[in-house]
Formats: sequence, C-alpha cells, structure tokens
Amino acid sequence: MRNRRVSAFFNKKSYLIAAVFMVVAAFGMTGIYYTQQEKKQEEQLAKEQEKQIQQAKAEDAAREQEKKEEEARKLKEQQQAKAKAKEQEKEEDETEAVSGIIPPENDNFMDEPEVVDSEVQTPVEPILHFDAETDLGWPLQGNVILNYSMDQTVYFATLDQYKYNPAVIIKADVNTPVKAVSGGKVTNVETNAETGATITVDMGDGYSAIYGQLKEIPKNTGDYVENGEILGYVSEPTKYYSVEGSNLFFELQKDGVPVDPMGYLQ
Repeated sequence: MRNRRVSAFFNKKSYLIAAVFMVVAAFGMTGIYYTQQEKKQEEQLAKEQEKQIQQAKAEDAAREQEKKEEEARKLKEQQQAKAKAKEQEKEEDETEAVSGIIPPENDNFMDEPEVVDSEVQTPVEPILHFDAETDLGWPLQGNVILNYSMDQTVYFATLDQYKYNPAVIIKADVNTPVKAVSGGKVTNVETNAETGATITVDMGDGYSAIYGQLKEIPKNTGDYVENGEILGYVSEPTKYYSVEGSNLFFELQKDGVPVDPMGYLQ
C-alpha cells in the first residue's frame, strides 16, 4: 500500500514537472517569435529608408542632367540667333548697296526711310546695375532654417543626408508673398523636383537672384521687375523639404557662382 502511494506521488510530480517545462517552452517560443518579427520590421524599415535615399540621389542626377541639357539648348539657340543676325545684317548690306544705285522714283523718296526706321526700331532696354555695397532687403520675414554652406556639407533632415547648400532656406507659411530684393530682368521661370516653381532675376553686374518653392508667379521670361515687387507666393514644400516644412529657397549668384546671401541681406 505504501509503495502505491509513493508511486502515485512521483507520477503526479512528473506530470507537474512536464507541465512546467511545457509552459517555459511556450514562453520561450513566443519570445523568439516576437524577436524575429521585430527584426524583420527593422530590416524592412532600413530597406525603405535606403530606397528613399537612392531615389533622391537618382532624382538629383536627373535634375543635373536636365540642367546640362537646358544649358546646351540655350547655347544652341544663342548660336542660331547670332547666325541669323549675321545673315540679316548681310542681307541689309546687300539691299543698301543695291538701293544706292537705284534713282528715286518720286519726290517723297527721302521721307520713306524715316517711316521704315520707325517701324523696325526696337525699344531700348534699361541698363541693369547692382550695387554690391548696398544692403538688400529680405524677400520675406522668416527664420533661416538652413544656412548657405558651400565649404562643408550640412544635414538635410528630409533626405537624411549631408550635402552642400548654395542658398538660404527661410521658414515661411504657405501663401506668404515673396518680394524682389532688387530690380532686374527675369531670365528664367521653371519648375523642378527640388525647388518647385522657381524664378531667376538678373540684377545686373553679374548678379542674379533665384527664388524657389513658389506658386502663382506673375512674371515671364524677359519681363522686368522692380525692387519690392511681388514675384509669387510660398507654396507647399517639395518632397525634398517635407520635414523642414514650407519655406523660401533663396540663392544669390555672382557670375553664375553661388555666394552667401547673408553677406548682402539687411
């Protein structure tokens, strides 16, 4: 009888131990499962971030290629315009030489050149002059969230990378009006992936101002603007500045090379 009781006791104890082992094993497998899931999620997130960075780099390269193609197109147009001007000048010289030997047909012959000249006379364009010693007014009121930096790279939060910055990025609300810092002639109005709707103004003496992240630009290439005239309004940020938020991209160039606008703005 005693042996049966002892045997029953040990049998119960064995069941309890087995049950404990099963519970511990279940918790262990659950922990391994969640650990694997977290690892998979981290790997997926890392892949998505890498994909975004690669996409941004590809868009940068595409934008540079577009810029080069646009410069090549403009150079070709300039060459064609010069060739056409030479042809016209040659034709005018030949016409003048022929007309010099043709006698006048009536008494009003001497009056005709004045009428013709008035029809073909082109308007005189104003002379642009930029005084580098005079401080410029700001295009809008706002805090600079990314400084000009062409000596070393700065961190762009949206791209999660360091890169050079040829402009100042000024924080501003959407629909804030943007004013010309100086009078000049509009040389380019374009839209690109990084700065959105962008307008470039030649201010004279080799200086140009570039305003980006705009909308509702009222000017076209060839138009003239006055100091303080509204060039457009701050738009929603492009995907290159989604973390930084809505802003004005303002770049100042001298002979086509970016310079620090903070040395001129007052």
